Amino acid sequence: MDVLSPNHSEFGFGVDPFNPRGPRPIEAIGGTTKQELKLQLMQSCPRVPGVYGMLDRSGDLIYVGKSKSLRSRLLSYFSASSEDEKGGRIIENTRAIQWETQPSEFAALLREQQLIRLFTPRWNVQGIPKRQRPVYLCLGRPPAAQFFLSAKVPAEYVSLQGPFYGARRMSNAVDTLNKVFGLRDCSQQQTFEFAEQMSLFEIDHRPGCLRLELGTCLGPCAAACTRAQYNERVSAAESFMDGFNDEPLTKLQDQIQTAADNRQYELAGRAHETLKSMQYVCRKLSMLAGARRRFSFVYAVPGYDGCHNWYLIHCGEISAVAATPIGRDGYHALKPTINAWRATLESSADRGHGPFPYTLGTVAPWFRKNKDELQRTFAPAQAGRKYYRKSMTA
Repeated sequence: MDVLSPNHSEFGFGVDPFNPRGPRPIEAIGGTTKQELKLQLMQSCPRVPGVYGMLDRSGDLIYVGKSKSLRSRLLSYFSASSEDEKGGRIIENTRAIQWETQPSEFAALLREQQLIRLFTPRWNVQGIPKRQRPVYLCLGRPPAAQFFLSAKVPAEYVSLQGPFYGARRMSNAVDTLNKVFGLRDCSQQQTFEFAEQMSLFEIDHRPGCLRLELGTCLGPCAAACTRAQYNERVSAAESFMDGFNDEPLTKLQDQIQTAADNRQYELAGRAHETLKSMQYVCRKLSMLAGARRRFSFVYAVPGYDGCHNWYLIHCGEISAVAATPIGRDGYHALKPTINAWRATLESSADRGHGPFPYTLGTVAPWFRKNKDELQRTFAPAQAGRKYYRKSMTA
């Protein structure tokens, strides 16, 4: 297929979980040459925020991007300066372009990240110099929780942080974390027997690996610990994930010093490489923990097209979104939602990890780069007194 019709069944981005209104329209163009695509862009693409997708001759989505000006961004792919860059290589493989306008740059940013996670277009994660596939550091998998990596947010977990970059570095970190906290690293096919489990017959449970003998695993597969003892170490691991436990760094530093004292320089060198991986993880966890403590409020974002939105940001994550109420009647209709948002933010037991935990990696950088936007934030209790009036003139 050399050219795709704008009515092709492959066009469309699907449901937008951050859009509290009806679906926004999709526009698309197709052509066999760069000149055809450029001419159609100049005729139909608007200068407004939005997301766009590039499709190849087979109709596969190969790249997703966002911009506060769709027309300017898409036309930049056709400039002479882009011919030898990533943009030039993408457009050479493109036979159709689709776009979806968004009410604001922030909305476009959220939509872009959601689409990349949904479609994983190959040019967003592969073949791009210095671009690494993101992974999430997870703690979970019953009945004996362990650290593991996942390219997507798993359905169930005890704790999750990320995204992180560098698969090799993160694999090294996960291996170390399971050893430091004494958690298992075996597959889900392994049978687990805790010490308090009763049996009709006396069974000599054998461990599935050597880590129990080496003292780096509590041995939940061999009845070497109780469930309570194992869960105590899981709680310590949760504390590390929340940025409040530096046990892994301390143990690695002690290991390096001991190896150096014993002139085991090769062992010390390997431990030092592992330490660098763990320092990266700890720095990122500290940053994420700071964002979780700092960013809990309602964020009022005006839309260029009148589609103003209120985003509930809880512990640094997008937790919910609602159309900004217009006038007193609009506010009263939204009041039950505002009360629920207030209860969410005031809950001391909830540390985040809501329906969109991956948005923490989007929200925190946004406010670091756009500090003035914090002036648009407020507590739910302030909504009725002050902010619903602003929605009429935003």
